[in-house]
Amino acid sequence: MIVQVDPKATVSQLDAIKDAIKAIDYKATEVRTQRGFYLVAIGKKDFDIRSIGHLEGVLDVHRVSDAYKLVSKKWKVGYSEIDLGDGVKVGGDELALMAGPCSIEGEEQIVQVLTHLKSQGVRVMRGGVFKPRTSPYSFQGTGMDGLKLWHQHAKALGIKIISEVMSVQDIGPMYDYIDIYQVGARNSQNFDLLRELGHVDKAVLIKRGMSGTIEDLLQSAEYVFSGGNERLMLCERGIRTYEQAYRNTLDINAVPLLKEKSHLPVIVDPSHGIGIRRFVEQVALAGVAAGGDGLIFEVHAVPEKAWSDGQQTLNFAESKRLIHKARRLFSFCRALEGEFPLDEEPA
Repeated sequence: MIVQVDPKATVSQLDAIKDAIKAIDYKATEVRTQRGFYLVAIGKKDFDIRSIGHLEGVLDVHRVSDAYKLVSKKWKVGYSEIDLGDGVKVGGDELALMAGPCSIEGEEQIVQVLTHLKSQGVRVMRGGVFKPRTSPYSFQGTGMDGLKLWHQHAKALGIKIISEVMSVQDIGPMYDYIDIYQVGARNSQNFDLLRELGHVDKAVLIKRGMSGTIEDLLQSAEYVFSGGNERLMLCERGIRTYEQAYRNTLDINAVPLLKEKSHLPVIVDPSHGIGIRRFVEQVALAGVAAGGDGLIFEVHAVPEKAWSDGQQTLNFAESKRLIHKARRLFSFCRALEGEFPLDEEPA
């Protein structure tokens, strides 16, 4: 059960609500976020919802049977939209696009990619400054110096930044220089990191773990939401299967399922999803057609010279083509939804 509490409720009103929840053998946990005040109540006993709903200070009461309560679609009317400021939004009526190199390499590369994104109207640049690499001898990123340089150029062009946070210790130093914290696949169940991201007022994108289930991803998001941060996005980036013909198996099934189970925006990562440059466009378009709210993909002026993941990175011409096609497909799919609502049969 989720009880939406009036943020202006008095102490006595809040105590009365908690007493009523305790009286039905439910345990309540307070959650205060940027947008609201909630009591998440856990229990098994059947009860009359009106016994809570009529109390002063209660805005609404919702029965939510899912283990993940706050990220569940069952208590929200419509989907959440994440406002990044300056007119940049994720989860609305426009396809959200986030693109950039796997790794931030230096000033020339930053300027080249930003110039390309600006020309295509892309408002969010992705890139790694802390790189989790399988081999300890691989390039590990340019760190905070790279992030500060990147931020300087991106801010001048009005482009937002999404970058991966690797540890709790990095959250604070990165705060002033990014707009979206990315939780990578390897950290998707790093619960200490997720808890701390619940305490910051910045958007968070959580990638699905390499062997993670849909439930795992939703529970990871619940950690952040329950910590106080509901500016959340989910990302399907492919899972590890027995198939060796490509890097990962992008789970297209996950996109509509996540949209059904959660009110959070769903972003698709086709670059990691297949890991083969010539197929990134097709996989990206499949993600849009499946209902994705946005794409996050890799782009570099010369992918063959990229310091990491060049084999799955688009060049500027390929990126321009994908952006054009993806926007047209997104508009077409939204138009079809309006033309054929689920509760009506086509003529």
